[in-house]
Amino acid sequence: MADEVILLDYWVSPFGMRVRIALAEKGIKHEYREEDLRNKSPLLLQMNPVHKKIPVLIHNGKSICESLIAVQYIDEVWNEKSPLLPSDPYQRSQARFWADYVDKKIYEVGRNLWTKKGEEQEAAKKEFIEALKLLEQELGDKTYFGGDKIGFVDVALIPFYTWFKGYETFGNINVEKECPKFIAWAKRCMQVESISKSLPDQDKVYGFIVEIRKKFGLE
Repeated sequence: MADEVILLDYWVSPFGMRVRIALAEKGIKHEYREEDLRNKSPLLLQMNPVHKKIPVLIHNGKSICESLIAVQYIDEVWNEKSPLLPSDPYQRSQARFWADYVDKKIYEVGRNLWTKKGEEQEAAKKEFIEALKLLEQELGDKTYFGGDKIGFVDVALIPFYTWFKGYETFGNINVEKECPKFIAWAKRCMQVESISKSLPDQDKVYGFIVEIRKKFGLE
């Protein structure tokens, strides 16, 4: 029996993008279902009753929630192709640590760049650049965080690059000037087919941010 794989997602979600990249990298055929987050489907509520959030990966009727957990699940189940996590337990623990760091830092601080003003925004700018510089240190001289090919940390981090036009415009920062090594890494990632085909255009995401800012009176 063939695997039935469904992804419940929303196009602009960096968390959903992670799962899309992992599925593409492994060449897994799946059904993509775009959710209306203001009117969530009964399937989403049934499959993620705890958080009621996307993305949700459904594999043969069973749900896997939370993006990093879903990516690890994909890596373990379809382990014969393009491993994303290292085989060494210590290296694997480090990859999980940095992916968790991305969740805790990049998402929240990035959001503050386009939702806050004044001192709060200035603090966010400083924190954002510091976080990226730390990630540059971890990258070192490697092509990708995964080494010669993309790995778990790359998959966790690269979706946020689609939001950078919004971060830079409203946060008034130039990431390439501050963190050239980070942007060089991001551009390398965008040459990888599983990534480039899974991520929306920065301009489209920027348009989404503009609309959200209008809606919440942040103009």
